[in-house]
Amino acid sequence: MIERLLPAPVVTEAAYDDAVQPGEGLFPEEAERIARAVDKRRREFTTVRHLARRALTRLGRPPAPILPNQRGAPQWPEGVIGSMTHCVGYRGVALASPGTTAGLGIDAEPDGPLPDGVLEVVTLDSERAQLAGLSAVRPELHWERLFFSAKESVFKVWYPLTERELDFSEAEIVVDPHHGTFTARLLVPGPVVGGEEVPVFPGRWGAGNGLVVTAIHLPAPVVPTAGAGEVRAAGVPFGGDTDAGAVPG
Repeated sequence: MIERLLPAPVVTEAAYDDAVQPGEGLFPEEAERIARAVDKRRREFTTVRHLARRALTRLGRPPAPILPNQRGAPQWPEGVIGSMTHCVGYRGVALASPGTTAGLGIDAEPDGPLPDGVLEVVTLDSERAQLAGLSAVRPELHWERLFFSAKESVFKVWYPLTERELDFSEAEIVVDPHHGTFTARLLVPGPVVGGEEVPVFPGRWGAGNGLVVTAIHLPAPVVPTAGAGEVRAAGVPFGGDTDAGAVPG
């Protein structure tokens, strides 16, 4: 599902179950991180890193350990922009080159109601005001869960660019139910990309197979070339293959 929400330069891999055994194929330092974890954690950790290794290969990169930092966010190899997600019934990874991508965030959630009391914590008044209209378009979809997923994707783009926390109340989501898109307006100063502040993250969403999924892709900034009037993505020469080929991890 994630693959339908992201542009061609992004490489995606996904699975709807755990086809590998817990710990199978992990680097020693990865295996050490989950040695005392419960079985569910060991399974999702192993599968999502198996997918990441496949995506790295498609990017032309060698396999590498992917360790969570203190915040739990995956630490990708140098020269790789990435995001991963795992929930009941789904594991997904998206990777790209810095030459095409400045930020990447993906999230999948079960298409079900949020636990009691969570909606008021993770959404703004303006977001809750959208729910009735959204439900009129697709009453079977749990839109409150989609708002939660969108904010998770926002954080996965935000954190690698700023190395700062972002509260649920510091981004406002506006969902377009007809075109499968959303915008996330930051209510605090946005990250600086290519020398310019980015105040809004554009996103896409989808639903199916009992899931809601969201994705945000920030393209790499464009810079002038030597030729008059020509522009290119930073780090990507003309004629280059731009089709080669983030939840805390």
